[in-house]
Amino acid sequence: MTALVPRPTAFMIDLDGTLVDTLGDFVAVLHQVLSDLSLPAVDRGFVEHTIGQGSEHLIRSVLTEVGAPQSLYDSAWALYQRHYDALNGTHAEVYPGVIEGLDALRALGLPMACLTNKPAAFARELLKRKGLDRYFDRVFGGDDFERKKPDPLPLLKTCEALGSMPGTTWMVGDSSNDARAAHAAGCPIALVSYGYNHGQPIADVPAQRHIDRIDELMR
Repeated sequence: MTALVPRPTAFMIDLDGTLVDTLGDFVAVLHQVLSDLSLPAVDRGFVEHTIGQGSEHLIRSVLTEVGAPQSLYDSAWALYQRHYDALNGTHAEVYPGVIEGLDALRALGLPMACLTNKPAAFARELLKRKGLDRYFDRVFGGDDFERKKPDPLPLLKTCEALGSMPGTTWMVGDSSNDARAAHAAGCPIALVSYGYNHGQPIADVPAQRHIDRIDELMR
């Protein structure tokens, strides 16, 4: 096994693009929302490059993309919640190496949290539907704190909840959002090579580790 430096006392792991490929869910939900509002659809590439900064940001960006007024936000948000609740996980798949990686991390006996910008209720339900909820001591979503990643607040609050110091609590994510939040919080960061990094090469984002699969983290 490769020793992680600094030696971990806990882990925080992102959800969308890190544990589960949820792009298909987002595309399907947004298609229904825009159809209900009699607005044109957005393409899959736009959705891929836009997700990761919270559902509110996604909806506002989509409205701008299709030339719709922001006054439709409240209606779009209500539709988004309803459709996402129904479709959550239907078009999503757990990435290769995730189960093996989580088994290896859990075997260390260290506390572990899932920390995502996805609304907490959707995050907890997705983890449950994909059989991943059993790995996490805590699950925090984008609406659990006053600010979202890339702000460091969610990471610092999660470290408090896990009883672990930021300097030895590893964040595992897929984007510059995760990395910026980790750097600001003083947490080491490992980035996966897949996922959704707003269309930018993840290899260009500074991190303690770059890995191709979660199960490589402890190898």
